[in-house]
Amino acid sequence: MKSMTGFGKATAEIPGKKVTVEIRSLNSKQLDLNLRLPYLYKEKELELRAEISKQIERGKVDVTVFTEATQDSLPVAINKTLAKTYYKELKTLCAELGESDQNLLAMVLKMPDVMKAEREVVELDEEEWKQIKATVDKAIDAFQKFRSDEGKTLSNEFTTRIGLIDNLLVEVVKMDAARVENIRTRIKNSLSEVIEKEKIDQNRFEQELVYYIEKLDITEEKLRLKTHIDYFLNTMKEPVSGRKLGFISQEIGREINTIGSKANDASVQKQVVQMKDELEKIKEQLLNVL
Repeated sequence: MKSMTGFGKATAEIPGKKVTVEIRSLNSKQLDLNLRLPYLYKEKELELRAEISKQIERGKVDVTVFTEATQDSLPVAINKTLAKTYYKELKTLCAELGESDQNLLAMVLKMPDVMKAEREVVELDEEEWKQIKATVDKAIDAFQKFRSDEGKTLSNEFTTRIGLIDNLLVEVVKMDAARVENIRTRIKNSLSEVIEKEKIDQNRFEQELVYYIEKLDITEEKLRLKTHIDYFLNTMKEPVSGRKLGFISQEIGREINTIGSKANDASVQKQVVQMKDELEKIKEQLLNVL
């Protein structure tokens, strides 16, 4: 199991620059990929997008590739003509003001446009692109590990929650026999309050009672709920199970609701309420499952 929330980062040193790749994701019904590349690599965007889409199944994913030039890759040029002009003007100003003209050169070098880094316009080198792709792959590996680690946490959470629902179902099974007998007794007592016992046709009464109790029978719902619980636990072991687990949780909810509507018993209803509470917590977290 993997989470759709993830983060991965990788860096690499290549001639003249440092490359950093960051990948972030949030939950989404499908893959929503936002890829940001430096202009130099734009021609490779479709290729990289296709490669990322193969490895990252779902989620709102932001992939950023940015580069930082190293100092030795930036040739520095001094605008000598401008520097001489600054120097001459400053020296003249110092003389007029009677100020010292020491350290004028240091001041000149700080003046606008005297020194600047010249960046050459270059074409994309295929060898460099291979290194960029390798860095992206490392970031994806880190990203997938993050998702897997988050998935383990979610898996433990689901196992706990679904286990609680299973335990509550065991309690419902225990209560069911007494529930039916309580319903039978309650109906008899209510009937005896309005009709004298000797006037009741016992055969007809038993037939009607059986028919009524059959409508309140939850045997099938208990069996189906147990089946769905086991199916949920088995499906959790599948690598991409988020959507499937969502469908199973809906079926679990349907059986729980049916048990609640048929129960006609306060003790069983209490168990049903707790089941619903645990199931809602599961559904909330399922939104983050890949």
